[in-house]
Amino acid sequence: MAETLKITPSESVTVVSSTPELLEVEASWGPHGSPPPKHFHPAQDEHFEVRFGRLRVRVDGDERELGPGDTIDVPRDAVHQMWNEGDEEAGALWQTRPAGRTREWFETIDSLHREERVGRNGMPGPLAFATLLTEYRDVFRLAVGPQPLIRGVLAALAPLGRLRGYGPPPGGAGGR
Repeated sequence: MAETLKITPSESVTVVSSTPELLEVEASWGPHGSPPPKHFHPAQDEHFEVRFGRLRVRVDGDERELGPGDTIDVPRDAVHQMWNEGDEEAGALWQTRPAGRTREWFETIDSLHREERVGRNGMPGPLAFATLLTEYRDVFRLAVGPQPLIRGVLAALAPLGRLRGYGPPPGGAGGR
């Protein structure tokens, strides 16, 4: 049975294949979404193929809409966002190369949802995000503000988040 992981209140991924070289998921985005934070992946490339619905995508400032059959490649270090602002659900095949710790990142976020350790808006709070963004810096980085400032703020908040029990699931890789 495929593992489905909740990433945001309206976004989930179902793992199709997971090897060190490739993480492949079927992703779904609920309707009426808004852009996620601008972010990038320092060591991974992503490929998306829209299966149904419509997705907005912004890569390095270039924004467009994708529909069924459309594909887009997001190279490592490219600042990007993807969301569904439409009235119907959207879905895409999403590939990450190399897989790195992306699956673990998804599993850790999903565990916060399952344990009901998210805010009323359905999202993890600042201490959880600081902990996760510090722990998974090899997978996901925010692209807002100067990076040294962002790293400093996250480094200051992450120890408090760890004390509150945020971080990788038991048995997960840690300390990167």
